Amino acid sequence: MKPTSTRSKSIGSAIARGWLVWVTVAVVALAGFAVYRLQGAFGPQNPVTPGGAADQIVPFNPKRVALEVFGEPGATATITYMDVNSRPQRVDDAALPWSYEDSTTTPAVLVNIQAQGDGSSLGCRITIDGVVKVERSENAASAYVYCLDKSG
Repeated sequence: MKPTSTRSKSIGSAIARGWLVWVTVAVVALAGFAVYRLQGAFGPQNPVTPGGAADQIVPFNPKRVALEVFGEPGATATITYMDVNSRPQRVDDAALPWSYEDSTTTPAVLVNIQAQGDGSSLGCRITIDGVVKVERSENAASAYVYCLDKSG
């Protein structure tokens, strides 16, 4: 008799422990089915998504950037500068006065210009939105100047 009672106790305790798992599985399955049905009843039937216009960025408040190198009439200069996209550019034997103008919609613009000329005077200027940000000039043989603006 003892083996039977031990066996019945072990089967009874296994059932007592297992019912909780089965009830938990049933409750989770029922809750998942209820959420699925409610979502179908109250959710959008034909969701409307915006067209390609939502991906387009409309330019606002563009910055107008002007870089200038000036010197004696008839003189030439080798000019290196960073354009509004921060790409280095080089112009060899540019006739003075020389200028570069562009616009950008980036929140900030970093521009840099360097020039070395064959005359006795040379200058550079950075203008953003009509405001002169930096201007320098040099009076010497084969003059070299640079202008840098990080505030644009």
